[in-house]
Amino acid sequence: MNIIIVGCGKIGSALTRALNDEDHDIAVIDIDGATAKSVANNADVIGVEGNGASIQTQREAGIGNADLLIATAGSDEVNILCCMIAKKANKNISTIARVRNPVYREEISYFKEELGLSMVLNPELLAAREIARLLRFPYAMKIDTLLRDRIEILKHRIKEESPLADIRVMDVNRKLGSDVLICTIERDGEVFIPNGASMLFADDVISFVASPEDATKFFRSIKEDTHQVKDTIIAGGGKISFYLAQQLLSLGIGTKIIEIDPKRCEILDEALSSATIICGDGTDQELLLEEGIEYTESVVTLTNIDEENILLALYAKKMNPNVKCITKVNRVVFDEIMEDIDLGTIMHTKSIVADRVTSFVRAMQNSMGSNVETLVHIIDEKAEALEFKVTGNSEVTGKPLSELDLKDDLIIAAINRGKTIMFPKGQDEISPGDRVIVVTTHMGLNDLDDILKK
Repeated sequence: MNIIIVGCGKIGSALTRALNDEDHDIAVIDIDGATAKSVANNADVIGVEGNGASIQTQREAGIGNADLLIATAGSDEVNILCCMIAKKANKNISTIARVRNPVYREEISYFKEELGLSMVLNPELLAAREIARLLRFPYAMKIDTLLRDRIEILKHRIKEESPLADIRVMDVNRKLGSDVLICTIERDGEVFIPNGASMLFADDVISFVASPEDATKFFRSIKEDTHQVKDTIIAGGGKISFYLAQQLLSLGIGTKIIEIDPKRCEILDEALSSATIICGDGTDQELLLEEGIEYTESVVTLTNIDEENILLALYAKKMNPNVKCITKVNRVVFDEIMEDIDLGTIMHTKSIVADRVTSFVRAMQNSMGSNVETLVHIIDEKAEALEFKVTGNSEVTGKPLSELDLKDDLIIAAINRGKTIMFPKGQDEISPGDRVIVVTTHMGLNDLDDILKK
């Protein structure tokens, strides 16, 4: 597909890399020529200097032949204008705009219906929702939802004393009285799709598929606390913190926000009357002790500086080993360093946005038989889960799963038919109208037929 990305900031650059990895033809636009050139050279795409809201600039980037324009400039209004101009220049183009201002939150449906936007992205709101989900279920390292929130994919590290240690995958449900499907195992830097005979060991990180109710039962069976946190300290008072505090307060979770900018503190104090707003440095150890970091049940580090977030998470873990920690990190360069450090859950806002856009783009490419409804990277660049909607007959429909020549390192994790969700067995079949969850280490599946060996 031909894709134009307006804005080469953190989100625009991340989308350029993600979509370039999917083998799309990409042109990036930025008003700063040096930035456009740098991103273009790093990703080996076309770079255009200019105003993304200018029809002349869009024409230079190839708007007439483009299939999709994504506007991620710093201004919401500019992004909306970019999409409107693109629609005028190419009536067949799809458009996505990043809109971050909370003022526009209630107007998303208007943007989509009246202005013709295919998608409205609010990265901070998406990140806040994911963090809130983790604080509601603190026993999981990561939670992704599929089938319109009816199925969850959860990550969990097996402890030394866990009933999961030293048993086979096929014995998990029988021994624990649970109903989950273990779909990936991370061990010593490697990721693989297990079979029934695969062994589980202490310090393995497993991903499993379950309904929310069955996930709760599973964690109870392995003696994990299944209650949401009672309180949290948030370091940093940006947009993610604002959206997150709104959600936590609605759940009855006590919320403190530490923000160093007095003016921002005033805004937060006025908008979040039930939260405690503390004007100070989130890395000040004395302040953190005064605010009870030794006793709080969760800490979320959301400053704009990765190093501060990492150090604060390390300090929180030192003072309170049982605290639920969520650490926002922007730069992927830190990932390898942090693999051996317990920082709780690492949050990449860029990855959340990239997953959302990538699934939309794959759906645009679908064949007549199925399309990608949702995509989540369970493990970055190593394993992904896809939700396919079966829109017609294909090579995989109408046959027992046991007769399908499936690719290695791939599992059909769930089938949703009407109101019924099942973890399929060999005799089950996929039918038109089903929604199918596939977990695989093969990156880049676009169509349900891609699960077959060819």
